[in-house]
Amino acid sequence: MIDEGTALGEDDLALLRLLASGLPIEAVARRLELSDRTVRRRMRAMCDQLGFRTSIETVVWAARQGLV
Repeated sequence: MIDEGTALGEDDLALLRLLASGLPIEAVARRLELSDRTVRRRMRAMCDQLGFRTSIETVVWAARQGLV
């Protein structure tokens, strides 16, 4: 599923941290000064990169890895 060479950038980690804190996508978008659509698109790209189907799986994985 996840390649050991897979790396997430600081922008991706910041997005995951905010989602992991329980903020809704709209609030995450406001904090990062992005559109809701951009946040959703970036989450989809991370899910695809890491091999997960849902955003929550990605957030849980990041938490277990100590990234958030």
